[in-house]
This record gives sequence, C-alpha cells and structure tokens, in this order.
Amino acid sequence: MRLRLRNAVQALLADPSIAGQKDVARLAAVVLYAKSRRNDNQTSIWVAELGRWLGVGESSVHRNALAPLKRSDGLHTKVVRNSEGHPTGLECLVMPLWRARKGGGVGHPLALSKAELATLLHLCEALFGPGWTPEGKEPTPPGLLAGRRGKGAATDRLGLLLMVLNTRASGWLQLVGGSVKKREGRGAATLARLLGCSASGARKVLARLTEAGVVARRRKATSTRMNGRGKVMLLPVARAYGRTLASVEAAQSAGPVFSARPDGACGDHGLAGAAGALGTSGVGGAEGIGDAAGRERPDGAEFHADHASGVTAVVPPQLSCGFSGEGRGGAGRLPKRACVREDQAADDGTPVAGSASPVAEDGPLRGEQPKESPVDERGGQRAAGAGAGGRPKTAGWDKAQQQRRAALPADLGLRVALGPVAGLWVQLSGWQQDQVQAAAEVEIKRLEGLLEHPGGGPRLLADRLTDRLEETGDEALVERPFPWLMRRGLVQRQACTDRRCDDGIRLDTRGDCLACATIVADRRAHRARLRVGIDSELADADGGRRRAVYEARLREHTALEAGRTEARHARAVIEVAQRRAAADRRRLAEASAELARRSAPCAECGLPEAAGLCPQCTYRQRTDLLVREAVDLAVAVRADLDDVESVAALSERCEADTRRLLAELCRRTGQPVVTDSVFTARQAAERIRDERRASAYRRLLASEEAETEAGAVYDSVLRQRPRGHQAAERAAEEARHRTAEYLLRQKLGQLRVLRARATAGRGPRRTA
Repeated sequence: MRLRLRNAVQALLADPSIAGQKDVARLAAVVLYAKSRRNDNQTSIWVAELGRWLGVGESSVHRNALAPLKRSDGLHTKVVRNSEGHPTGLECLVMPLWRARKGGGVGHPLALSKAELATLLHLCEALFGPGWTPEGKEPTPPGLLAGRRGKGAATDRLGLLLMVLNTRASGWLQLVGGSVKKREGRGAATLARLLGCSASGARKVLARLTEAGVVARRRKATSTRMNGRGKVMLLPVARAYGRTLASVEAAQSAGPVFSARPDGACGDHGLAGAAGALGTSGVGGAEGIGDAAGRERPDGAEFHADHASGVTAVVPPQLSCGFSGEGRGGAGRLPKRACVREDQAADDGTPVAGSASPVAEDGPLRGEQPKESPVDERGGQRAAGAGAGGRPKTAGWDKAQQQRRAALPADLGLRVALGPVAGLWVQLSGWQQDQVQAAAEVEIKRLEGLLEHPGGGPRLLADRLTDRLEETGDEALVERPFPWLMRRGLVQRQACTDRRCDDGIRLDTRGDCLACATIVADRRAHRARLRVGIDSELADADGGRRRAVYEARLREHTALEAGRTEARHARAVIEVAQRRAAADRRRLAEASAELARRSAPCAECGLPEAAGLCPQCTYRQRTDLLVREAVDLAVAVRADLDDVESVAALSERCEADTRRLLAELCRRTGQPVVTDSVFTARQAAERIRDERRASAYRRLLASEEAETEAGAVYDSVLRQRPRGHQAAERAAEEARHRTAEYLLRQKLGQLRVLRARATAGRGPRRTA
C-alpha cells in the first residue's frame, strides 16, 4: 500500500501541469486528489477548509494554489450555489486524475481504488489534517502539523508526507546515495530530491520538522568516536509500528565489539606488520556493505586510528573506479592515512597486486557500488584514470568524464523518445546527458503544441531519431554522439513554411506534406516550361548548347527566388521590430496610465494616492447602492407606479426606515456604520436587500396575474393529460414563479424609468 500511494503521489507531482508549481499548489493538488470521489473524480470543499489543510489563508489559496493550477490546466473548479444564489461550496476536478481515468486507467499510478484513496486521505489527516468536531459523530483529532501555519507550512506538510511514503516499517527514511555536501547532510539531500528544491532549503525544512517533533536525526555511534553515518527517523511511522527511537538505538548499539584487526581494516593478510600498523577503520564490522548508502562523514575525519599521519606510496598514485579516494575528484591524489597499495592498478602483473585485501573490492570504505564511483549524478566528477605507462591523466579529463547514467531518464515520455538512441546515451558524459535531456524535453513540449491530441510528442521524437539513424546507417557509424544528437537527431528539418513539416512529412498526420508537394510541383512545372522554351528558341542547336542555356536560366531563376526570399525575410524582421516597438509603447502607455490612476486622489474625500476612490468611500458607495436596491424592491410592489408624487413620498419614507434599520442592526453588533468587521454595514444592507427581495417575491406569487397564469397552465396540462393532476400542479407552480419573476423585473424597470423622467423634469406619459 505504501509503494502504491508513493507512486501515485509522485506521478501526480510529476505531471506537467503541476510540476514546477509552488509547494502550496502542489500540496493542494495532493489534498484534492486524496479527497476525490471514485465515481466522478471530483471533490467538494470550501476555500477556507482547503486553507486549513494547507496551513495558509483564503487569499493565499486563491493566489498561490487555485489560480496557478487553473492556468496550467491542472485543476478545474466550479462554484456551487444554492437557490438564492449564495455560494455553498467549490467543486474541484484534478485534471491529471481525470486524464488518467479517461485514458483507460488500467495500471496507471493515479488510478487508485476507493480503499486506496481513503487510505491516502487518512494518512493526510493524521499528518496535517485540520481536525473536525461534527455534531453527533466522533471527532477527528488534528494532525501532527495542524498547528503549523503561515510561511513554509505547505512545504513542511508536503515534505513530511513524501518522507513518510518513502519510509519503511522500521521508521528510518531511505536516504539517497552518492556524495553530499557536509553542511546539508544526507538527510537534507534526500528531502531536497523528494521536494525538488535545493539542499539548503531542504535542510531548513528538516530542521523545522525536527523542532516540531515528527523527525529525529541521529548519527550511529562508533568505537573510535568518529562521526558515524547520519540517519533520519520518521517518529510517526516508528510509533505506528510500536517502535521508539531509544529502543531502535539500543538494538543497533548491541553489535559486536571491534577487535584490533576487524574485517574492514585495510591491508594484506600476508603482511601482518602493515595490518597491525593500520589498526581499525572504525566503521567495519558492525555495519554491512549494504548500509553504505546511509553513511555520512565529514571530509576531515580520519579513516584510521593508530598510525602515523602519512605513509609513503609504494607505487605512483593511480586510481581506479570504486575506491574510496575516487569521490573526491582532483588529479589522482591519495587521501591521508590511506592503505598502502590501495591505489595500485587492478590489472598489474605484480604479485603485490594479486594479493590485495578483499576490502579493496567491497569494504565499507568503498561505498555502496564498488564498480562505480559513488558520486552525485549531477555535480560529481570521476577521478582521473591511469593512462598509458601508469601516468595519471590531466585534470581536464575529469570534467569531461563526469558521472554518467547508464539508464535512460526515469520520465516515461523521455524513455520513449530517447529509446532509439539508447546506445548513444550511454556514451555521453553526465553534463552531455543533461543537455540532451533538456533539449529533448523542449522538443517534446513543442511537438505537443503542434498536435491536436496531447501525448504523441515522445512517439514523434522517437520516430524522428529512428529516421535519422537510418540515414546515418547505424549507431556504430556515429563518431561523435553529442553533436549528432544536438545538431541532427533532435532538430526538426522544416522543408517548407508549414511548422508541422519535418523532412516532407506532416508531424500530425504522418503523411506527405502538401506544402512540400506544391513546391516540388511548382519547380517541376517551371523546369518544364524552361525546357519547352529553350527547345523552341534553339531548335537547331545541339544538346550541349541547349543544356548550358537551360542551366544558366535555371541559376538566374534560383538567384531571383533567393533574392525574393531574402527581401521577404527582411520585411518580416522589420515588421517584427515594429510590432515589438508598438507593444513596448503600448505597455509604457498602460504603465503610465496605471501609475496616474493609482496616484489620483479620492474623488469623495480627497485622500491622496487612492486610485480615484479610497476603500472607505468605496465601502460607503456600495452600502448606499444596496440601500437603494432595497428601497426599490419595497416601493415597486407597494406603490402606484403611475403616481409620481406617491412614489416619491413612499421612496423617501422607505429610505429613511431602511437607514434607521441599518443603523439599528450595526448598533446591536457593536460596530459603527462604516467598518470592515465580521458584521459590517454592507453585510447588513445585503441582508435587508435579500429580505426585501424575498418579501416582494412572495407578494407577487399571490398576485392576480400569477394566479391567472397558474390556472391557465393547469387547465392546459389537464387538457393534454386528463389524469395528470400532479404534473399539472407542478407546471402551474412553475408558471406562478415565472410570472412573479417577470412582474418583479417589469415593476423595477418601470420604477427606474419613472425616476429617470422625474430627474429630467418630465412627468409620466399620459395615454388618451
């Protein structure tokens, strides 16, 4: 279950619409995914509730989570409203899950079952759920990080979830291998790889989680009092399986006691004196070779305890893959206190090389992979190998031979795209592999934009690489893989003006390019016309003469076409420059207008730099508008709209009563009329307006017009269906409501027209 949930979360975060987003948006996608319903893939939630899950406010949820996800097509939302138009929730659809289910869903990491989604949701609740106390039900306690809010809260919660999903039942986090920076440590490097951030940022997250009491960092004790390997324990996982940090450390510390000559000591069994001088390594015996991935030791730590500060090398420094000094880089220097003959070539024909200690192949000092240097994939360098005659190679060779990855990238799209050139991939250095991977990602993204249906970019790039290899002959004929991939294999060769053309093949249909066929047909027609004209002009000339004239005129035509193309390109460059200049001028004008608008004083109170209207005056205008709407609703259903004087008098009394009621409501709550508090004047005015609308609606439902319309609809339905009394009643009720709505709109419109005429000094129109 842990592996299933881990793969699902990693697949969700690796989706192009979510990858690269802020941690708030990524955590929101995980929470909405965990809360998704299995039948329709949607989630019902409030924005405030989602903010409690993420540890941020509502504004941060809108600005940093919902808006970026909707822009990248990672999330679709819909506001759910009640019958009165008030929002009652937010329906969310996580698009990666929808696309996974739409594409079949069989075997897709995101296609979790109902039980698996429930398990993921319970895990999120236990880690950072906000907690609930429903009425009549058992309360749900808050999660471990529920109290962590504000800046970095979403990062801490996402990091804790990813670490828990990558932790076994023992409670110890699976740490990454390779070389890491001493300051950050292996735990921070592991968390940085999970979160996709820098090691320094992950170190801060790990420190906050340690302070929160959900993570414990320890170093394994050694008999020589050196810094042992660093470990990270997820305390919630350990407690869930009945383990504690003290019990685990006690069990690990009960290992065998080091002797004077442990198994991990360097030296030869036949050289007893050298073995006694080297002493113990301080890390062998108690730990197996398989635990090398968790070691963490500063560069200045001594590898041996009881011998002199340096030794004299028996042979010239000469390193090979898999030895302890290789992870340091450089030009073949030995580490201090290294074993004698540790750097001797493995293929040396001397008896000393043949009797080397077995620790040199797979001892604890050699890291987790004796056959390959344990260097970081991105930044590590291979140590210089031995050249001909036992001489070390130059330092420039180190940069060219960075740590390379034998396998293709883990991303499925890249594996499909680069599959035809897997043999060339293994020949690249680490830096070259990074460049090829970046270029392939850009090309796949560009190809996706040319296709009607997404998902075909990797397949198109794989077909292009296959065609390029067929043109070359085979991978064995590619002498320089990196230039071939960057300048020939990954580059689209557009033969015409159509952006979908690649060597005369349409990328979207995989058929012949019509534009290229048109160009070829035009050229053939022009050549045919040239041949016909020359044959008629030089009928008596021999074939050589006619061919020379034909080629000369063909060159003239080609030069003329090249001149036209160059002129067309020059015009295009000028047009692009003009458009850019116009866009710059427009942006400058817009910026100036925006600056002038923001610096304008308030039109009501004169407050400087209020963008034309300060918040307090805006608030007051909104309240006045709500009061006028409430007055119009009351007057429209009570006054005689043909009598201007009665309408004016009733409007004046109703407005006074409304403002008095508004002041009374604000006084009851202890708030002034113009504030921005829990129960403000604007909210009170909205409440009054809504109540007046409901009252007018009920009054019109009982009006004569509504009753007449309902009776007519009732009789009409009964005539069509003599026994459909229930259907007739439903139709009559709907007609009554429609009539009431129509009457309310009509009366409000009539009242506005009447007031506009009164303001203009004209009375109502009289009919003869």
